[in-house]
Amino acid sequence: MMRMSTTEDHLDALIGRLARAGEQLRSGELSADAAATLVEECAAVAGEASVELERRARAGVEEPASAQGSLL
Repeated sequence: MMRMSTTEDHLDALIGRLARAGEQLRSGELSADAAATLVEECAAVAGEASVELERRARAGVEEPASAQGSLL
């Protein structure tokens, strides 16, 4: 279970980074260059989140068989 918690913590951190970036972009206080850089960073963070979600999805596909055995 520690791994799932770590993954969830990591995903929460990525989501937080994207949310803060969105707030900064919506504020209109960034220069065009700073906004462009932030958008590039968001793309990288979103890619990282995608990888984490894919890992979770694959782990979820593998887990039901073992979890079902514990229910029987």
